[in-house]
Amino acid sequence: MRSILTKTLTALVAIAALSVAAPTPAQAADSAYFVMTDITHEQFIIKLTDPVKIQHARDLVNGETTDRPHVIGRILKRQTPYNPRWSYHLNTDTVDFFDFGIEVCDATIPYVEEHLDEAGGAFLPGLVWCDWTSRLVREIPTA
Repeated sequence: MRSILTKTLTALVAIAALSVAAPTPAQAADSAYFVMTDITHEQFIIKLTDPVKIQHARDLVNGETTDRPHVIGRILKRQTPYNPRWSYHLNTDTVDFFDFGIEVCDATIPYVEEHLDEAGGAFLPGLVWCDWTSRLVREIPTA
């Protein structure tokens, strides 16, 4: 029971952090793009601007860490040029990483697409998405 409580509290802290995350002007200058996948093997692209998060993502891709391997963030219900396959993307300012999440924010990449009109209500409250099987597979080189 204690383990479930700890996981739940960790997820709630991560969600709360999303509501106050905001990049500084220095962070906005540099960005990196990463491909994530999940149990469905679909691919989804995320954009990172925070140097600490970019380094963590690179460490995950390069196998230098297994800490906080999953992606969490707040959905924006519109397409973006760097992720054109999907009708949604993650708000760059809210993307983070986690070990354990609460069930209410878990969904696969295609399930979010199929139920996007329901996101923000009982499905993915607050538009927070935390795919439990998400993992980064590579960084997309920028010119």
